Amino acid sequence: MPRTALILGHALGPDEEPIEVAPRQILRHQLTRLAGHGLHAQASLETEFVLFRGAYTPTSRVGLNGLVPVTVDNLDYALDHPPEYDRFFRRLQGSLSRAGMPVEAIKTEGAPGQVEVTFPYGPALPACDNHVVFKHAVRTLASRSAMTATFMAAPQTGVASGLHLHISLTRSGNPMLADQGGQLSETGTHAVARLLAALPGLAPLYAPNTNSYKRFTPGSFAPTRMTWGPDNRTCAVRIAGHGSGLHLEVRLPGADANPYLALSAAIVHGIERLLTPPTPCTTNAYEVVDAPVVPLTLDQARSAFRHSPVAREAFDKGVVEHYAHLAQLELDHHRGIVTDAEQARWFTRA
Repeated sequence: MPRTALILGHALGPDEEPIEVAPRQILRHQLTRLAGHGLHAQASLETEFVLFRGAYTPTSRVGLNGLVPVTVDNLDYALDHPPEYDRFFRRLQGSLSRAGMPVEAIKTEGAPGQVEVTFPYGPALPACDNHVVFKHAVRTLASRSAMTATFMAAPQTGVASGLHLHISLTRSGNPMLADQGGQLSETGTHAVARLLAALPGLAPLYAPNTNSYKRFTPGSFAPTRMTWGPDNRTCAVRIAGHGSGLHLEVRLPGADANPYLALSAAIVHGIERLLTPPTPCTTNAYEVVDAPVVPLTLDQARSAFRHSPVAREAFDKGVVEHYAHLAQLELDHHRGIVTDAEQARWFTRA
């Protein structure tokens, strides 16, 4: 919006101290911990969303005879797009650029109506601030174009939208994840090991809803096991880039994740403890059977989070209890709801 300022504020309590369970404060705390080791996190957030024709209302149906994706084909890396796509891309890119948030790339993805947007590398906290504004821009511009954008992790059966976190660490401006030969450094190796050890117990921070776990299916390019490997998009942690630009891509968060919380979970790694990661995966990670499984449900993830020694060490006890309670509220909300899928499967068969 022209001649309009948008302010992101800190959440403070009655004593004017930061509220520790606020997502932005949680990330600030983790960045301070890193800084205590002389390290600074740089991040680029790569997110996917799906565009549907029409305006969504609480009574809208998605699919046949309801809201349908803008396209029906796989347009991953396509050169040509429908006119409404092109107009939306131009408006989004122009609006973000004028707001001081130039994008690195906008492209169509594999699922019908799916879009991926990537931002340039930068300091971690502003990257998350910008992501919040970006999602607002996407929803607003889609609405003005008679479309609806959704950041659900699994908006339809067989569709998965992620929030991939590209992360690097620097010390005094020097990259720390790559050695002088452009290979993964000792710091990078420890970081990978810590991530694989920590992330199974931190799932409510990067997969907060019951729907989030429907994304973790084989063949979806969302991970199903805690694996890592060089340029391997079937892994939970992908080693991406080359030379001094070598970095980690954490592929676990869905598009529905809070960026501050997801990035906080992703930088709780390999600093305080020197761990050794398992053998890297160079094949299809969906066929791996000896690596820890990504939590299958929010219920399972909540239990692991509450009892995770990593969560208790990295976050204030109140933070752990707060987000475990939010997960329980989400579970309680869905527990008694009868879905269309249940009716279709059992209405005349039970």
